[in-house]
Amino acid sequence: MKYSEHFVLIRGLLRETRHWGGFTEYLQQQFPHANIIMLDIPGNGRLHDVTSPKTIAGMTEALREKVSNNQPFRLIALSMGGMIAIDWMMRYPDEVEAAVLINTSARPLSPFYHRLRWAIYPHVIKMIFRSSLQKESDILTLTSNRHSHNSKLLATWQQWQQENPVSTVSARNQFLAALKFSVTSKPKQPVLIVASRADRLVDYRCSLKLAQTWQTNYMQHDTAGHDLSLDEPEWLANIIKQWFNSDFSSTAGI
Repeated sequence: MKYSEHFVLIRGLLRETRHWGGFTEYLQQQFPHANIIMLDIPGNGRLHDVTSPKTIAGMTEALREKVSNNQPFRLIALSMGGMIAIDWMMRYPDEVEAAVLINTSARPLSPFYHRLRWAIYPHVIKMIFRSSLQKESDILTLTSNRHSHNSKLLATWQQWQQENPVSTVSARNQFLAALKFSVTSKPKQPVLIVASRADRLVDYRCSLKLAQTWQTNYMQHDTAGHDLSLDEPEWLANIIKQWFNSDFSSTAGI
């Protein structure tokens, strides 16, 4: 089967397209002729003045309006973005030809204390009462194992937050939508699931369970944090390139 080089990238909770950082450059190097589109979930980034939908399906519908359906595309999605990607594949299978799902999860395959590690509950509760700039520091600490003390990066994230502040209502809607998301069947498209074993936010076993249930491709990084595209962008782009060059019927890596 001939696959096009048309990528759509989706981030997760409270994040915007700029949080992909250098990963998109590495991806473009691997696919020099690719058309790479990065989408902001309503409520985040350039769409921060729009209230986030209350469901993953609602987010999918909003993002579909931003993408031309003239040709099928490949999805690369992280965390809650992976949930949107799954919903998109399931409900509009002709629009998506393949997907890479990074550190995502879903009910009922994984328990709630794996989907959000129980050890970080106190940190999450504390974040509710902190300022928006302090929240960015907390998010960086929770999601990155390589850059958690990178003051320059933190300052950049804080600047983005000031430029595109996520409202309390949108943050609540996104969190509850992710919490309630569930899967009932397997997508027909080829899927690569990538996980960070050292993820301190979401247990890597959520991704592993998804791959085992669907009997699909699985790759794992042993030291990166939840934001795998931040911690290991070159590795991630290489893995994606290798997978698209491989036999999709293989389940190597599980």
